[in-house]
Order: sequence, then structure tokens, then C-alpha cells
Amino acid sequence: MSHTRSPRIRRENLKKGVYLLPNLLTTGGLFAGFYGIVSTMNGDYNLAAWLILISAVFDALDGKVARMTGTTSRFGVEYDSLVDLVSFGVAPGLLMYSWALQSFGKFGWMAAFIYVVCGALRLARFNVQVDTVESRRFVGLPIPAAAGMVASCVLLFYHLGGTGSIKKVSVLLLIYVLAYLMVSNHSFNSFKDPGLVKRQPFSFLVLAIVFIIVIVAQPEIMLFTLASIYIASGPVGSLLKYFRHKPSVEKTAEKDEPAEQS
Repeated sequence: MSHTRSPRIRRENLKKGVYLLPNLLTTGGLFAGFYGIVSTMNGDYNLAAWLILISAVFDALDGKVARMTGTTSRFGVEYDSLVDLVSFGVAPGLLMYSWALQSFGKFGWMAAFIYVVCGALRLARFNVQVDTVESRRFVGLPIPAAAGMVASCVLLFYHLGGTGSIKKVSVLLLIYVLAYLMVSNHSFNSFKDPGLVKRQPFSFLVLAIVFIIVIVAQPEIMLFTLASIYIASGPVGSLLKYFRHKPSVEKTAEKDEPAEQS
């Protein structure tokens, strides 16, 4: 019965219309991701990397605009996930395969495919847990962050004078690490803390301006650095949490042990 009713309900909801502005921004992200795929096929890897980052900007904006204007909808959530899979899953996967993994043969395309699959699983898990998981933290590496790491690697390579494609085992390992982190249980900051938009000391504004200037001055280096720090924050945080709770667990176990009879 539920299978016959749900399509009818969806059709009735769509007849009411969709919100234009956030979905246009989402479409802009899809355009950038698709153009990134085209650029990869044309061998312009540097442009493809920039387009992936531009798509990430659109991805951040559409969610912010939808929340600020009260135009969030189930349609927008589903559309955003489909766009994310193209822009941050397929586009980076093809970019890394064409740029660095093709020479590894089947291990190369398998790594790119595993990255795309784990990205799809990450998005599916997020959609299922969106109403039950704390909004301040992400469970698993967000797929835009993984794509940002891929793009920043390419940009850093060309910034340092590299040309053409590259063959490095480290890049192959990076793809597997990113794939694992996306489906892992490591916790990552979502930067959705309401306190961030409240009044802050004047010094915070000065630091933010200096931070933006540094990024603009050396975007390739800074984007790679920031992406690396964010990706490392998940495993490092889990490790610190493990050692923080380990002593208390050991003390509890010692208390539960019966005292030896003299």
C-alpha cells in the first residue's frame, strides 16, 4: 500500500512548485562539476581542479541560502545529493584517474571507482542520518572535503612547476585513504555551530581578514594545507578521544576486580 501511495504524494508536492534560488545555485555547482569532467577529458587538469573547488563554493552557498531564506525542501536535499555525487564523486574520480592513476592499470581505475562508490555511500548515509546525527559534527569525511583534497593536490602540483600527468604511488594511496575516511566513523567538524554567526570580538574580524589575505596570496599552497589539516582532524580526534577515555576504562575495570584475600 505504501509503495503505491508514495509516488502520488511526491507528485502532489512537486505540483506546489520548487524553490528557485537554492536550486539554481545547486545547478551552478552541477555545471561546474560537469565542466570539470569535460576539462579532464581535454587534458586541462588545472582548470578541472579549479572547477571542482568552484562547485564546492556553490554547494556551500545553496545550503546557506536555503536555511537563511527558509526555503529548505526534500526536493532540494535530494537534488543536492545527486549533484554532489557528480561534482565531488565522478569529477574528482575521473580527474585523478586521468591525471595520476591511469598508468597503474587496473589498480588505478579500481582506486578511482572505490572513491566514487565510497562517496555515494557517504551521501546515502548522510541523507539517512541527517535528522538523527548532531549537526555540528559529520560522521565520516564529507565528500566535498575529499574532492577539495583531490583538487588541491592537482593545483599544488602545477603551482610547483609540474606539467602534464603524474605517476606517484602516494597519490594512489591518498585515494584509498580518502575513500576509507568517507565511510569511516571518524568525526569531522561541520562548521555549523550557531555561535559562529553571533557577535564576536573585534580581533576575530582582524584575524579573519588576515587569514583571507594569506589564502588569496598563495591559494594553491594554502588550500592544500587547509585540506590536509581538516582531513587529519578526524583520525587525530578519534585517537585523542581513545586515549582520553582509555584511563577511565582501566580504572573502572580495576575497581570491579575482587580484592585478593590475604
